[in-house]
Amino acid sequence: MATDTLIGAGFTDPVFQSQAAFRALLGALSEPGTRQVISGGIAPPEGLHAATATALLTLADYETPIWLPSVLRDGPAGAWLRFHCGAALVEEPRRAAFAVIDGAALAPRLTDFDPGNDQFPDRSTTIIVQCAAFDGGEAVTLSGPGIATRCDIAPAGLRPGFWAEVAVNNAAYPLGVDLLLAHADGVIGLPRSTQIGEAA
Repeated sequence: MATDTLIGAGFTDPVFQSQAAFRALLGALSEPGTRQVISGGIAPPEGLHAATATALLTLADYETPIWLPSVLRDGPAGAWLRFHCGAALVEEPRRAAFAVIDGAALAPRLTDFDPGNDQFPDRSTTIIVQCAAFDGGEAVTLSGPGIATRCDIAPAGLRPGFWAEVAVNNAAYPLGVDLLLAHADGVIGLPRSTQIGEAA
């Protein structure tokens, strides 16, 4: 009890909360560009948005290695994930099943993570990109599976050239990483099948 209090609590009702969060994450990836709210009711550790922490608590376990920037890996966020998920925190991006990056940081690049392979494209890394906001940034148009015609988004706090990286990732389909943009308690899914274009 003392350890949990010191580190910070996870889910209070793991079955219900993880199921609700999983549905929101599935909605984000099946309807790219739409904002989904993940209300896991947790207090995230320093350095992680509530949506990021809830997603990892839902998806990760001792069999899913996670990559974090060293400042998070060696701090409260790393301790929280080890305690609640039993997850191994890896130092090499390409070894990660899940990763968290600061959208404004210049490294690592999307190509530093595992894109999967011809036999197992589903074994690629899923990257959670933490953003400053979901509005106010460079606008792009999304198209592809799960989008009826087109969808415009403009998340803020992304590094220069980020959308060019996403376009290169899409060009490698069916290989490539899947992305979740996260801010506060919301996520926007960008699966590798989503095509990126300039906003009109």
